[in-house]
Amino acid sequence: MVKVGTGWERNRRTHFDDIVTNYDRIRPEYPQELFEDITSYSNFKENVNALEIGAGTGKATIPFLNRSYRITAVELGNNMANYLSKKFEKYENFNVIITSFEDVELKNNSFDLIYAGSAFHWVNADIGRPKAYELLKENGTIALFRYNAMTPHGDVIFDEIQAFYEKYYYSYYTTSSRPIIKTKADFMKPSEIYNSYRFEDLKNYGYKDIEMKFYDGSKTFSANEYIDWLDTMSDHRSLPKSNKTALYDGIRKTILNHGDSYKLDYLFQLYMGRK
Repeated sequence: MVKVGTGWERNRRTHFDDIVTNYDRIRPEYPQELFEDITSYSNFKENVNALEIGAGTGKATIPFLNRSYRITAVELGNNMANYLSKKFEKYENFNVIITSFEDVELKNNSFDLIYAGSAFHWVNADIGRPKAYELLKENGTIALFRYNAMTPHGDVIFDEIQAFYEKYYYSYYTTSSRPIIKTKADFMKPSEIYNSYRFEDLKNYGYKDIEMKFYDGSKTFSANEYIDWLDTMSDHRSLPKSNKTALYDGIRKTILNHGDSYKLDYLFQLYMGRK
């Protein structure tokens, strides 16, 4: 059987440029506490110069804009970048550069904060790790955060949905791994840090005062909303059309049969270090 990968290969990172409005509407908002913790950890006073890697539709941008940080956003997708420019056109402290983080040309030792929300795993870490460190000022902060959809224990809808995954998802992505219940302690392991950010430990690359924080969250979806959310995932978007249609139809019908309501729990994860 031909190996087809995982759907999360780096060459697929422009998938989201086709679904800008849907992405902005359906992806979860990050907890305000997360941004407060970054601000507290960094101990910035004023005139903060920040770089956002993979800004997307600005889910992680506005909390820092509202703190009067000067934001330089790097976004590879043209549609995403244009959306950002329009969304934040009233902010004089915002600028977007259309390119990848690997290719962007910026001055070293010029940023107080470099951050990425659900984006750093798309960066070539061999380039991104040293580059971020060099771009930061002395004592500057790197803050990487993301959200994890948690595998529920004994959830009827989840269990029923897995039958459709076995038939239409795992028949294409041939892997023996399946969703498992993970704890906060699991997400602190080097192997899980690698899965989240494509490297195992910030301290291995010169950072100090390493901290990891977690925040619980949840969202209740209708059947169609849940399908819209799934379709913002690169691995789902990469399925052959026939597989994807059958998978989505099965999931939609399952949720409709359970009252057209499905609650999804999130674990937001913040990983910080100081240069």
